[in-house]
Amino acid sequence: MIILGIESSCDETAVAIVNSDRKILSNQIYSQIKEHKNFGGVVPEVAARSHIECLPYLFQQSLKEASLTYPALDGVAVTAGPGLIGGVMVGVIFAKTIASILKKPFIAVNHLEGHALTVRLTDKIEFPYLLLLASGGHCQFLLVECVAKYKQISTTVDDAAGEAFDKVAKMLNLDYLGGPAIEKMALHGNPKAFQFPKPLCEPNRYELSFSGLKTSVRQLIEKNKSNIEYIKNDICASFQDTVTEIFLYKINQAIEIINKDWPQEVNSFVIAGGVAANKYIREKISKFVINQGYNFIAPPVNLCTDNAAMIAWAGLERLQIGLSNNLDFKPLSRWAL
Repeated sequence: MIILGIESSCDETAVAIVNSDRKILSNQIYSQIKEHKNFGGVVPEVAARSHIECLPYLFQQSLKEASLTYPALDGVAVTAGPGLIGGVMVGVIFAKTIASILKKPFIAVNHLEGHALTVRLTDKIEFPYLLLLASGGHCQFLLVECVAKYKQISTTVDDAAGEAFDKVAKMLNLDYLGGPAIEKMALHGNPKAFQFPKPLCEPNRYELSFSGLKTSVRQLIEKNKSNIEYIKNDICASFQDTVTEIFLYKINQAIEIINKDWPQEVNSFVIAGGVAANKYIREKISKFVINQGYNFIAPPVNLCTDNAAMIAWAGLERLQIGLSNNLDFKPLSRWAL
């Protein structure tokens, strides 16, 4: 089975082709960094226009890279939500058009499910597994029971972790994208230089929160305007370390919940989403969960951020169990798993 995947939920325009042998035949991505850099964040209208311009070219390039013609495709999968609705609509309309013309199944994929299933494309992991999905727009712990079946254990009550990274980077006037910029600065800083709060890290509080942490960083920056350039590295390192410590505390809670409430054995822990590309966070979490007796699995860094290979794979997994959608499926700006 060969599936085309399309991703346009935010500021990456992506088209990919994967097959049922877990091979990525093509993975085309256009990142809109230059379009949004001067704004310090994603402008939805700009993103949508860029998706319109790039998708036809990337589609042709994907077919060329995979050495395929149109009839070889067995289905068309697309991110149908959640995301910036303008970009999601562009991708969905494009995918529906291809599916309609080729008379192939149309598969509407939840962007979060794309992240959740990426490790099954790269590592052949079996169900069930415990997942930390951490990105710019989402941060939650999920029990992945099988395709299309997820149990949410906890989620953020305010900012997502990736969003906090981006906002702190903006406070410090760092380059866009914020997450990689902070990670780079943190390499030269002391992770214990500043003691930031760890919101909701207390017994019987299972949700996550990053707003208070972000506020604490802003207050520190305001108090140190005169020498901010000398402490930026330490702020980045301490902020990154604090986010990691919050994750470790919440991972421990999630494991306790799983051990208590889930009768089937769960022995794998997965981190996915854009924040999973952070090497410091990956290494700390890996050591922690391995010490807890879990296997640690994370997608390759290039498949942690938004990409179409994960959407194609999620579409393939859904189609294999008979799940597809009618062409009247409506794009969704919000869509919980």
